[in-house]
Amino acid sequence: MRVLSLHHMERIRARIERLYGKARAPRLMERLCLLAARYNLNGKTTEPTWDEGDNILITYADMVQAEDDPPLTVLRRFLKANLQGTIRNVHLLPFFPCSSGDGYAVVDHRDVSKALGTWDHVRGIGEDFGLVFDLVSNHVSSKSLWFRYFQSGVAPAREYFIEMDPETDLSAVDRPHRGPLLAAVQTPQGEKWVWTTFSADQVDCNFANPDVLFEFMDILLFYVENGAHIIRLDAVAYLWKQPGTACIDLPETHEIVKLLRDVLEMLAPNTLLLTDTNLPGRRNIGYFGDGDEANLVYQFSLAPLLLHALYTGTTRYLCEWAASLPNLRPGCNFINLTASQGGISLRPLDGVVPESGVRELVEAVRRRGGYVSTRPDEGLEESPGELNITYFDALSDPDRPDRDQHIARFLCSQTVMLSLKGIPAVYFHSLTAAENDYQGVKQTGQPRSINSSRWDEKELQALLDDSDSSNAQVFHEFVRLLRIRGEHSAFHPDGTQRVLGLEDGMFGIERRSSDGAEIVVAISNLSARSRRLTFKALLQPLTEVATKGPWHELIADQAVSVRTGGYLNMAPYQTRWLLIEPGL
Repeated sequence: MRVLSLHHMERIRARIERLYGKARAPRLMERLCLLAARYNLNGKTTEPTWDEGDNILITYADMVQAEDDPPLTVLRRFLKANLQGTIRNVHLLPFFPCSSGDGYAVVDHRDVSKALGTWDHVRGIGEDFGLVFDLVSNHVSSKSLWFRYFQSGVAPAREYFIEMDPETDLSAVDRPHRGPLLAAVQTPQGEKWVWTTFSADQVDCNFANPDVLFEFMDILLFYVENGAHIIRLDAVAYLWKQPGTACIDLPETHEIVKLLRDVLEMLAPNTLLLTDTNLPGRRNIGYFGDGDEANLVYQFSLAPLLLHALYTGTTRYLCEWAASLPNLRPGCNFINLTASQGGISLRPLDGVVPESGVRELVEAVRRRGGYVSTRPDEGLEESPGELNITYFDALSDPDRPDRDQHIARFLCSQTVMLSLKGIPAVYFHSLTAAENDYQGVKQTGQPRSINSSRWDEKELQALLDDSDSSNAQVFHEFVRLLRIRGEHSAFHPDGTQRVLGLEDGMFGIERRSSDGAEIVVAISNLSARSRRLTFKALLQPLTEVATKGPWHELIADQAVSVRTGGYLNMAPYQTRWLLIEPGL
């Protein structure tokens, strides 16, 4: 019989008491013991949690397709042929049966969509790569068995959802999208109104009912049993509802995330929690808690900040943001990304870029063929909320079309992302330089479909084999950069990061390994003009390290001679990774 950690059990009991009261805690703790007995997940390791070789590829299960083969089989074949040894973890976007929402209106959390394959296919990818799964816990599909039971009055699901009088004042609720917050449904007791934060087909679950929490803890452990190394908590900031509040980022939500962390540390200590909390600055980072909440938090500010810098040629806001990032507790780290299946949120720019800069960003994306989705602000007016465009097309230049410059500008954005402290996450369409999919938008009516097209396996491979295609040039250079990064301990996620005070238009950081044995100075020119950076200007912020060369430039794989009065040439959109040996 499994022996459960007394330390973790006491912490979990305290959290359950705060959420559901002392009277219910003994019975709920008994349920936890029974749940733990169902899974054989004990597997502590002495290996580091992550290192410089860690990265994540974000992809739909059917991103690459071929006739007569299940999409999960095709995806595994493509990944093994092209990315094994480079990509370490694969984030399979929701592959469950669903009814809408790009997979996030989940009908059955414990099944694989028959159109995609089976659990055996999922576990097969897990034989070659670490797996990242979504725990879609804020809501379920209106077509799910749970919700059908709710509509029929069948226990226990009849209490799994949030019923609300439509006359209730919900004006304080934070809204991510336009549309009604409540949806009317028929039940044996007549018409009921249920909470639907994202759409009428995505019905919010009632976490004030501990039965709901235990359902999702069961699903969480089921995912771990089926190979998940990282669990992404989708839309978790909205989990707890309390009318009269914003119903986002409430203390009870943090308590639930901490409880899930405790459960995993006790039963599956190698599994990491990643929170999907699209919030400004400190509120987003707040999901690290005191080192007892999420292991990983997204850097949502990075994507729009990079676009703004590359559009305007000013790096002021990017530098200020990077310099403001806090030191993290052990066991916590950032996930850096520029694109995903969703849009590029503007909310993380609140307080970071002035409104005039956000307006410039919105207009620039529209001029490049993108869409701008809106969200209600505090006065229930509509404000720009999300940019919908592929990141590759977002970095085109409609005024001066030049394919080589386009590719250089895009790769500059990705190399800055790879340079930063944390773990890089790369969306499949960024890796393959995908263009805007207007036909997809026409078919679905959803702006996000512009960045969700699928590839035919043979067509994609032909493009990647054609050295003259933009897809091949981006893909192979991206892969090369990932490999270089993975070979240098200065890029270890637990290493240090220091922003260098370079001239506007330049972005420079010093990355240092935890043991101080290796330093890489990453310098990027985010402007359209060539720059000449004197070694004097570069060395001033590097007085702690060597001021004599030669240094080694990793991307170009060449020595760089450092001399008084010398300078470093930087082409438009060029990045240099300068390897420095301390003490030289």
